[in-house]
Amino acid sequence: QDHGAADCFNANYKENHIYPCPANTGLFLFWNAGSRYIVAMNLERITVEFHAEEDRLLMRVFFDKTSEIQFWLTRRLVNRIWPVLLQMAQAKPDIQLQPNLEARKALLGFQHEKALQEVKFTQSTQEPEREHPLGSAPMLVSKVRTRRNQQGQTVLSLSPHEGNGVDLALGDTLLHGVLKLMQTTASKAQWDLALAVPT
Repeated sequence: QDHGAADCFNANYKENHIYPCPANTGLFLFWNAGSRYIVAMNLERITVEFHAEEDRLLMRVFFDKTSEIQFWLTRRLVNRIWPVLLQMAQAKPDIQLQPNLEARKALLGFQHEKALQEVKFTQSTQEPEREHPLGSAPMLVSKVRTRRNQQGQTVLSLSPHEGNGVDLALGDTLLHGVLKLMQTTASKAQWDLALAVPT
């Protein structure tokens, strides 16, 4: 069963964090190795940071004001999932109805910039200790799957080589916010990846 969540974001941004509006929180979904849903949590915010000693991006997902789950994203994984996430962003009916590729790219670029104007980005801050329901060590993501749920959101399934994984339900604005965080942080990592949104 798919669980949906509207997303809405406050204006103004700097970098590192993205926040959903309090009245329209995202939904954060656990799932086990058998793909059976265990529990749903309200998404609070997402951060992406580069850790030079690991040469990886650390994605942190905060939810319910008490808990977080952390993910390691390697250069290889980011390079592989970027075009998939772009395809999901471009799969909206209004984009697909455009008469040619150039028109679809232009509308995607316009919607990307519009979404970023609705996102609140802030600098990293010191976080109080939180619960880690999947363990205190970050999950090294080795498998990523995407799909659309019944609410039209992009569901991003992140899982390790073995063990429990996580589903994130991303509305259009949140999806574009995550793309921006990954693009900016990968650039700071100097990974020399061509992470661009068509315009």
